[in-house]
Amino acid sequence: MIVAGFGFRSQTTLAALQDALAKAGGADGVTHLATLAAKAEGLEPLSQTLGVPVIALAAEALRDQATLTRSGRVEALHGTGSVAEAAALAAAGPGATLRGPRTVSADGTATAAIAERGGR
Repeated sequence: MIVAGFGFRSQTTLAALQDALAKAGGADGVTHLATLAAKAEGLEPLSQTLGVPVIALAAEALRDQATLTRSGRVEALHGTGSVAEAAALAAAGPGATLRGPRTVSADGTATAAIAERGGR
């Protein structure tokens, strides 16, 4: 399972989500997208474009996930250093690892990180 996790602002665009994903390593092999349940609707355009489902996660699933990057603001709001990284890890399941730190879209409205479980 290969999951692209996302954190994004409400005004983000499909182009920004695609940019963040491309910077994180691209959509090749990605089987699922993931984010907070409250924001899952915002991933639908990307989900439709890629033909992969969205995993909508409860906020509790992201808390205490070990992330590579840390934002004090995000940590105060969500209990984890990166929504994108934590969403990818939580959705991929136990034993999942990040391919790298989260990346940010050029316009700064979206972040993405890719996690995998069970190898490529």
